[in-house]
Amino acid sequence: MQQVQTVTRGMRNYVSGRLWGIDCVCVLSRLGKVAAAATAATLIERFDVTHIVFTGVAGAADASVQVGDIVVARQLIQHDMDTSPLFPRFEIPLTGLSRFASDRQLTDQLTVAADRFFEKDFAESIGAADRVTFRLDNPRVHHGLIASGDEFISSSRKRAGLKKALPDLLAVEMEGAAVAQVCFEFGIPFAVIRTISDAANEESAIDFVQFTERVASRYAFHIVKRLCSDGMK
Repeated sequence: MQQVQTVTRGMRNYVSGRLWGIDCVCVLSRLGKVAAAATAATLIERFDVTHIVFTGVAGAADASVQVGDIVVARQLIQHDMDTSPLFPRFEIPLTGLSRFASDRQLTDQLTVAADRFFEKDFAESIGAADRVTFRLDNPRVHHGLIASGDEFISSSRKRAGLKKALPDLLAVEMEGAAVAQVCFEFGIPFAVIRTISDAANEESAIDFVQFTERVASRYAFHIVKRLCSDGMK
């Protein structure tokens, strides 16, 4: 990043500058829906961002999605939102919505960037040893529904319950749908991309930190680079 400036707000460092020719602000949202919502609102209100791209990891919620794959969200839902009988399960009160759609153009650009990453950057950015260790065999890009909740899903039973309630669910995580709600309420285009780190079952915590450092962070770096360099000019 060039022309770097750092501003600290709410225990977060917001780092602004030019990244691959794009004026941007980068920040670690911290974990959970409240943290993610606070971060998104600050980006909008304090830094006047025009778009938000949210990256991170997620657990697989569909048999077609494997560790090392990428899921780009077309819609996001808060799986732990249930104010019934006042409102239908999953619906966010006073919005009339349970699913928030990501910005189509930005999401399409992000999908293309992810595809190009696998085609052109994957072999060089992820070492052979890590590909073996994490069983990264022909990873793919998926797009569809991601569910968020303030719970790390590490139970096959819990995952099966979510899948039964949401048959088209592809991945589960802890922040994306909160960012989606904030962006919806403020009218800000957004996109969410997740690297699949685990199967959302009893083995989910195994090597999670190593996967994030050695795989997911490299995915995010190269995909965002391609998005900035190729898709947003």
